[in-house]
Amino acid sequence: MQLSDFSFDLPDELIARFPLETRTASRLLHLDTAGQYRDRHFTDILELLEPGDLLVLNDTKVMKARLKGKRATGGAVEVLVERMMDKFIAHCHVKASNTPKEGAELFIGPDEVKVTVKGRHENLFIIEFSQPILDVLDKYGALPIPPYFNREAEDIDTVRYQTVFNDPAKLASVAAPTASLHFDEDLLQKLEAKGINKTFVTLHVGAGTFLPVRTADIENHIMHSEWCDVSDESMALIRETKARGNKVIAVGTTATRATESAAQANGGELKGWTGDTQIFIYPGYQFKVVDRLITNFHLPESTLLMLVSALSNRDNILNAYRHAVDSKYRFFSYGDAMLIDNINT
Repeated sequence: MQLSDFSFDLPDELIARFPLETRTASRLLHLDTAGQYRDRHFTDILELLEPGDLLVLNDTKVMKARLKGKRATGGAVEVLVERMMDKFIAHCHVKASNTPKEGAELFIGPDEVKVTVKGRHENLFIIEFSQPILDVLDKYGALPIPPYFNREAEDIDTVRYQTVFNDPAKLASVAAPTASLHFDEDLLQKLEAKGINKTFVTLHVGAGTFLPVRTADIENHIMHSEWCDVSDESMALIRETKARGNKVIAVGTTATRATESAAQANGGELKGWTGDTQIFIYPGYQFKVVDRLITNFHLPESTLLMLVSALSNRDNILNAYRHAVDSKYRFFSYGDAMLIDNINT
């Protein structure tokens, strides 16, 4: 299967660079098992889900992971913390006019907090901070909003680029689980009152989510690694939901990747699992957990577009996307949403 099979034309004006005034105000395009789509509002999710269904949500929290600084010589650098390995060591992306070498010292913020390049880990730099990383991020960091926003982070992003149910103890992502940004407390309470259950999993989203696929044959693509945790309790709820004939609805591709990774790691059994995942879901993949998916509209030729094409099929997805473009849906992280039904369930 070729990368070009997942291409579509997207006018720049349909990229949502700022959130709507309220979280639940977005539109919802429902794509059913027959490949038919219907225009809805996001709050219609209340009538589209049934009592006894289970929402699976990612409770990670986005770090203020982007740091601006300078070299000892004064040249500008930008450090993006991808993964904290301990209190002082992190794997990071570094932007600079010249690639910093092992032993190079960089300085963050007006207080010139020193960070030292200790080596490389794959395409990342191993960076040692002279002060606790979270303290430095809290003082000098900016939210790493997506590159396609083409702007700096603003005050509104501090609130709206986080989910309302994020767990402060799970401050480790460099991108939001954006499908969850559509939920507010009121909608979650209404879903609960209807008898729709929810459970939380954790996948710390890495910057690799924005990287393009660079191979013409998608099967040659190597996915970036992300850490996830799916508890035994969450998997027990998933098993119980399926046993009584209800649906498991993943909220976002990260919740999908976390639960499907757990099932894959356990040989198809629905059991808890913690670890690094490089799962790559594309057409032909057989889902073991997810019956329905709430997700945003994704970039052309992206692994996320391939994932949703595996749940429905490529033609259904691209037809729905063409309709979304014609109907001026808003795309990407702050954009509108889809509810996609698994055609194999």
